[in-house]
Amino acid sequence: MGEQETPAVSALGVNHLVLNVRDIEASHRFYTDGLGFVQCGELNSQARMTMRFYQVRPGSHHDVALVQMANPEAAGPAATWRLGGAKSTNSINHFAVAYSQEGFVKQLAYMRAKGVEFAVRGEHGMTHSCYVVDPDGNGIEILYELPGEVWEKDIDGALNYFVPTATTGEDSLVDNTDWKVFSAPSN
Repeated sequence: MGEQETPAVSALGVNHLVLNVRDIEASHRFYTDGLGFVQCGELNSQARMTMRFYQVRPGSHHDVALVQMANPEAAGPAATWRLGGAKSTNSINHFAVAYSQEGFVKQLAYMRAKGVEFAVRGEHGMTHSCYVVDPDGNGIEILYELPGEVWEKDIDGALNYFVPTATTGEDSLVDNTDWKVFSAPSN
């Protein structure tokens, strides 16, 4: 009988994300004014970089941080974000920020009022989502998770399900709560 490997410890979740940005002031405006994140700190003037920290959820020391690139011209212009990633040159396809169902609808209205464009909006089998793009071409998914009983019997089916919804006008602020339920996959 061989030695058994010690299994990895299950993490509690992803704690925070740090993004390199070309223009920290433009990114600051997008994340605070456009998305409603709260700046909670920044590195002092003795640090070797310009870095700001933002909270998305109460009680977090920070959820997202922005680092000013030392030479943004060398990075070239921001790439055009695409959900599928096939033609994207960004390192990050997207990251997600979760809300309650009620909070999701309110956040959509907030973003719309702030002029944030919805790149993609739709119903996945396990979330309802709205994708937006920051000034550096990073995709951000604003979402709420559907109850587990909707998707847990067929996660693969739920992951492969997507119904596009409106990205403009009043219909882009409406959420369909008649969720498709995924049953056990057929053999």
